[in-house]
Amino acid sequence: MRTYYLIYGFLVMLIACQPAENTDSKKGEINTENLWGENPWPEIRKKRINELLPKALKNANVDSWLVICRENYNDPLAPHVGGENASGTAAFLFYSDESGFHSLVFSPEGEATALDDLDIHEKVVRVPRGESAVAHAVDFIRQKGFKSVAINTSDSNEMADGLTHSQYAELSKLLGKDASKLVSSDELVYQWLSIKLPDEVEILTKAAQLAADFQVEAYAMIEPGKTTDADVAKFLKAKMAECGVTDAWHPDQNPNVNSGPDRGHSHATDKVIQPGDVIQTDFGVKLYGIWVSDIQRFAYVLKDGETAAPADIQQYWENGKAGSRAALAAMKPGVKGEDVDRAQRDLMDAAGSLYVPWSTGHPVGYVAHDVGPNLGGARIAIPRPAAQKLLKEGMVFAFDGFHCWKQDDGTEKTISVEEMAVVTENGANYLITPQEDLILVGKK
Repeated sequence: MRTYYLIYGFLVMLIACQPAENTDSKKGEINTENLWGENPWPEIRKKRINELLPKALKNANVDSWLVICRENYNDPLAPHVGGENASGTAAFLFYSDESGFHSLVFSPEGEATALDDLDIHEKVVRVPRGESAVAHAVDFIRQKGFKSVAINTSDSNEMADGLTHSQYAELSKLLGKDASKLVSSDELVYQWLSIKLPDEVEILTKAAQLAADFQVEAYAMIEPGKTTDADVAKFLKAKMAECGVTDAWHPDQNPNVNSGPDRGHSHATDKVIQPGDVIQTDFGVKLYGIWVSDIQRFAYVLKDGETAAPADIQQYWENGKAGSRAALAAMKPGVKGEDVDRAQRDLMDAAGSLYVPWSTGHPVGYVAHDVGPNLGGARIAIPRPAAQKLLKEGMVFAFDGFHCWKQDDGTEKTISVEEMAVVTENGANYLITPQEDLILVGKK
């Protein structure tokens, strides 16, 4: 029944993507609220704080977490804790004690009422003008006698590295000898952000479907010998504007349309798409300004007289697809990211693929390369620490099945069957139907 509603909801969503009916007549801008309805983030954020954050505190073995938010140069986690509208410095404190989990904010009085109205936190304390919210938070920390206070400083997780040097200096000075209790929030943030709620997985599914469908439409408009990679990218940008969605990553590199040799993460160029080309499009969209997708679709441009891809290209595609299926089968709670990478690289080796330097996959959710285990490292002497992390239920990944070969001109080309999947109790499920066949450009 849930699948039915997802499909029904998506069909309604596609019908709604009509610019003539959803445009602000005064400004000529897409009214995304008409397209997507009320933003679910405020309610989902509250659920994440109250349901997932207590578990993250426990799993990270920390007593409390302090996030300092401010105007203009804010912490990257401000939107996740309700501090995105901070003007004067505010201190957000999360902790558990004998009575349960608590969220407490020390806010400048001019902003406290508006923050309290959002009903995100258990309590918002009004800090009088001229007094320091951080100082008030430190007084409370001392009163509670926490053994550890996690702060956003990290050398491995940029999402957990939002505390500035001046904020750290002020906090340390106020704490005095208790500054020794400060620890990195790296593990806490990892434990919290890496897990997505079922409601979030549904939104990510919509984002994945949009990205896949737009790419199929884009391939249908290609005229071999005339259309450029950049033209395809422009078409996809127009589809995004039409449907009121934004870029999943840097606008200059999304989408990456590549009908030539491997170029990695890059912008689409003015290369003209020719018969015989294999086209890769790496593309994602962002919904509600929060959740992103990362999907690749591959096509082959038919030469005169061809009705299918040549046998070698078809075999490369089948090899890459097999790697993707092997990676999915390896995804389950308790396995390492490195193990998922190994599952598909073993197939690559058996199929005679050239080495590919990119990881098999990565977490995706709030950003394209999100917080969570890295699906890589199986062919590296010393894998990155994230590749040793264990998969858990609720984690979402974008991942590839690779096959790389040498082209006639000596350059390399890689098929990377990139799909998205969520880890479940018993394994992993694709978010959307995976690409089964090469898209044939020029087929009549």
